[in-house]
Amino acid sequence: MALLLLGAVMLVAQLQLVPSRPAAVPGDEPGQPELVRKVATLQDEIPDGAAPNGSTQQLPQTIIIGVRKGGTRALLEMLSLHPDVAAAENEVHFFDWEEHYSQGLGWYLSQMPFSAPHQLTVEKTPAYFTSPKVPERVHGMNPAIRLLLILRDPSERVLSDYTQVFYNHVQKRKPYPAIEEFLVRDGRLNVDYKALNRSLYHLHMQNWLRFFPRRRIHIVDGDRLIRDPFPEIQKVERFLRLSPQINASNFYFNKTKGFYCLRDGGRDRCLHESKGRAHPQVDPRLLNKLHEYFHEPNKKFFELVGRTFDWH
Repeated sequence: MALLLLGAVMLVAQLQLVPSRPAAVPGDEPGQPELVRKVATLQDEIPDGAAPNGSTQQLPQTIIIGVRKGGTRALLEMLSLHPDVAAAENEVHFFDWEEHYSQGLGWYLSQMPFSAPHQLTVEKTPAYFTSPKVPERVHGMNPAIRLLLILRDPSERVLSDYTQVFYNHVQKRKPYPAIEEFLVRDGRLNVDYKALNRSLYHLHMQNWLRFFPRRRIHIVDGDRLIRDPFPEIQKVERFLRLSPQINASNFYFNKTKGFYCLRDGGRDRCLHESKGRAHPQVDPRLLNKLHEYFHEPNKKFFELVGRTFDWH
C-alpha cells in the first residue's frame, strides 16, 4: 500500500511539471526554464491573460532586430503566412525606449498577440540592431532566443533611410533638405550622418555577438528577399524550426508596384504604399564615394559573420 501511495504522489508531481509549450531540444535551450518561469509569473500578474479559445500572450521566442530600411516589414509579413507564427502588429520598442523598458516585462508581454501553445510569437523593432543597450537586455530576458537580422546593401540602405524621412516631412508639408546636404560636408563625405552609421553593420554586429553566439542570429539577405523571396523564407523556416508551410505560390510579382506581393488563402495583399518608393537621384560621383566608404566596413562584416553578400 505504501508503494502504491508513493507512486501516485510521484505521478501527480510529474503532471504538474509539464510545460505549457512544446519541450525544447535537450541542451539547445539553456534559457528556457527561466523564461517559462518568467512567463508564468507575468501571466499571473496580468488580468484576463487568456482568451476564450485557450490562447495566451507569450514573450517572443523570436525577434526581428533590424536593420532599419532593410526589409523588416516585408520579412514579418512573409513570415506571418506561416500558421504557426503569431506576430505583433506594431513595433514595440521595448528594449530601446527607456519609457517602455522601465515598465518591465509585464508591459512587454501585454504588447504581444494572443497565440496558441504551438505557435511562435514574433515581434520586430528595426532600431534594436543599432541600439547599444539592447543586446544585453534581450539576453537578460532569454539567452536562448532566436534573432532575425535582415540586411541590404549599405549604400542602398542609406538612400532608403533618407527617402523615408523625406516623405514623412512631405506628408506633414514640411520642407526637407536634399540628400547631398546630409551626405556632404566641406566637400567630403559626412561621416557623422546617422544614416551612414546605421549601415556600419560590423560595429553593431560586434555588440550582439558579445551576448549571443552566431548560431542564434540568422541573417536574411534583404536584396535577395526583394528579388526572389521564397528561398530566403525557406531558410528562415529552417532556422526557426518551423514545418515547411510557406510555398512559392504564396508570392506573385506585382508589375504595377514593382515588387512581390503575398497570396494567402486566396486573398492577395501587398505591402503599404510607403514601401518601394523611388530613391532620390544622386550624383554618380557621390555614389562612388559611398561605395568606397563602405568597402572596408563590409569586408570586416563578412569576416565577422563568415559569409559574403553581393554589395558594392
